[in-house]
Amino acid sequence: MKLSSNLLRFNEPETLKMAKLSRELRAKGIDVVDLSVGEPDFNTPEHIKEAAKKAIDENWSHYTPVPGYLDLREAICQKLHRDNNLSYTPQQIVVSTGAKQSIANVMLSILNDDDEIIIPTPYWVSYSEIARFGRGKVVFIHTIPEKSFKLTPEQLEAAITDKTKLFIFSSPCNPTGAVYSKNELEELAKVFQKYPEIFIISDEIYEYINYANNGEGHQSIAQFNYLKDRIIIVNGLSKGFAMTGWRLGYIAAPVEIAKACEKIQGQFTSGTNSITQRAAIAALDGPLTATCEMVKEFKKRRQRVMELVKEIPCVKCVEPDGAFYIFPEVKSYFGKKAGDAVINNANDLCMYLLNAAHVSTVSGDAFGEPSCIRISFANNMKNIEEGFKRIKKGLELISLCAN
Repeated sequence: MKLSSNLLRFNEPETLKMAKLSRELRAKGIDVVDLSVGEPDFNTPEHIKEAAKKAIDENWSHYTPVPGYLDLREAICQKLHRDNNLSYTPQQIVVSTGAKQSIANVMLSILNDDDEIIIPTPYWVSYSEIARFGRGKVVFIHTIPEKSFKLTPEQLEAAITDKTKLFIFSSPCNPTGAVYSKNELEELAKVFQKYPEIFIISDEIYEYINYANNGEGHQSIAQFNYLKDRIIIVNGLSKGFAMTGWRLGYIAAPVEIAKACEKIQGQFTSGTNSITQRAAIAALDGPLTATCEMVKEFKKRRQRVMELVKEIPCVKCVEPDGAFYIFPEVKSYFGKKAGDAVINNANDLCMYLLNAAHVSTVSGDAFGEPSCIRISFANNMKNIEEGFKRIKKGLELISLCAN
């Protein structure tokens, strides 16, 4: 069977692969602790669910406008003004079936063959694969834990060429939890100011899950007006409102890009689910009480996870300022054995932990940093403690690492 060569341009997301392998083990009766999942373990807040039920009763069951209902796009504009002090019009908003589709729409709107897209590593797994699907050429910039996995202005400027068309990053970051301050974003913005042909995608899906103690709150690079006409904000409801399965993301962008995304989406999926959109209005217009409570719990888990990871020998870990992951360096275990298992890299280590310790994690290789693994604390405290207990025991069976 001869399939499209497009399939060779990108890979299956490692996060979904690990979830699938975990399900297969559970189907065999094996108890697997899932520390790979990238979704809150909380339920959607009641007032949002009630809005969805009301929408069903009121027969919001027909096709929706491709960019989203007008009153939802107005609610997004109000949210951006309230939370981020940013001014947008509904014509600049496109609602999609998840933030992943939003990113795909934007990349397919902007990239031509071999245009360069700069991605600082570590990065969310789908950035590079969507870019490749859009026939862009990915240019990675390696960041380091000593700099809290944040890109420096010098690194950014060194990576820019006359073929650079797009830059994408997230703050708070998946997988590292890095959060850029206003000053750090401004330094990057000054570099971009010199290169007016470069578009910037700012992935802000973890906006509300922010633990940074600088008193600033979430900062968006779109606040710098001299860049705003080429910045595309990507956001959604999955993380901050525990609405992963509802599938709703959105962009705030220059009108030309919004229109281009609407055109592309019109041929792929058309408008997003009607009931989800009505629920989204309630989420954006309503109180953030449930979100704040969720973040408080994540903060407690982060503290406990940092205590637990420090108990594991030869593992280094930067404390995350946002999101709900840690991204420890585990390369001291590479080149070692546990029984018949040989641990050559992070992929091997994650498979060993899954099969021997029955804990699912994700290889850092999927995020562009092969010396690390991603461990999620979007699970309850009991499972987190059990998962780390198993990880510690499993790693004790590996030959002692060198000092």
